[in-house]
Amino acid sequence: MARPKSQQSDVIATNRKAHFEYEILETLEAGIALRGPEVKSLREGRANLADAYAIVRRGEALLVHLHISPYEQAGRDNPDPRRDRRLLLHKGEIRRLTGKLAERGFTLVPLRLYWKNGRAKVELGLARGKRRYDKREAIRRRESDRELARATRLRNQRPSS
Repeated sequence: MARPKSQQSDVIATNRKAHFEYEILETLEAGIALRGPEVKSLREGRANLADAYAIVRRGEALLVHLHISPYEQAGRDNPDPRRDRRLLLHKGEIRRLTGKLAERGFTLVPLRLYWKNGRAKVELGLARGKRRYDKREAIRRRESDRELARATRLRNQRPSS
């Protein structure tokens, strides 16, 4: 029996560091070629995108270092948790990505892993690495926003006399 929509979580995993480490220029959606136990493990939400990235090798797009934990009930049928997984993209998309990735400084990072119509999808971001001073600026901006929110909250909680 299917779970009600309200209980069903579509997002499996997110790469929270990607927006801090990289400047995301554009995003695209790709399917992932998985084996049975991997799908079961994803349904349990057991995936980690932390070190993952995508490459194009021999005309195929691959997702490298995506960690999908082994499914306990599968026994010896579990594939390697960090194996390279094929990304399902059109040939034209792969050709376009190959050209972009050939440029210096560009990389393809997974931003989130999610379900769409019962199929596992990954949102990829064409990204350029941020410089250290850009990261420091982001931290400063985030801290000042927190201070501003805190000051606003305190001002709105004035004691009533």
